[in-house]
Amino acid sequence: MSNTSPILVGITGGIGSGKSTVAKIFSILGIPVYSADERAKWLMGNDEELKNQIKNAFGAESYLSDGSLNRSFLANEVFSDPEKVKTINSLVHPAVGTDFLTWASQQNSPYVLKEAALIFETGGKKALDYVINVSSPLKIRIARTLMRDPHRSEEQVNQIINQQLPDEQKNELADFIIKNTDNKLLIPQVLKIHQHLIAAK
Repeated sequence: MSNTSPILVGITGGIGSGKSTVAKIFSILGIPVYSADERAKWLMGNDEELKNQIKNAFGAESYLSDGSLNRSFLANEVFSDPEKVKTINSLVHPAVGTDFLTWASQQNSPYVLKEAALIFETGGKKALDYVINVSSPLKIRIARTLMRDPHRSEEQVNQIINQQLPDEQKNELADFIIKNTDNKLLIPQVLKIHQHLIAAK
């Protein structure tokens, strides 16, 4: 393998689609996986520039006295207001994008994966070479999410779904589609894409 930087691959899918499960299979194959959600949480708590931007947008109450993110305050502020969702995304997504590119440049792998719920919605596809969409029927996704997140109501899950592009649109925009339904095996689908990406390098 050459020393050039790895191919950048996004892996996305609506809430409850199973993208984290698919990302785990890739990581078992030795592919480094960057979790945009985990890093976003870390950056919101540790990146001084981002913290200041959030305070300027939402007020000093956004952070507790120990400097950690005031999650419940911010969730209440943002969740039901689409304009505020846009504002927080416009601050967090660019910080995550920069952090991802720095991380990717340090990986010794033919390709790396960026696992993120919102790739097409935030224009994140522009910084990636390929995008995989994990596709799953809406009914299954809602049932999976309610089972996994007992603190969420069905109404909340539907609100999140409404902020994401429909699966059909994501499938059209994606370079690869992994179908995560009860009758489709995931591993053969992952291996096929893995081999394609190794060959593309």
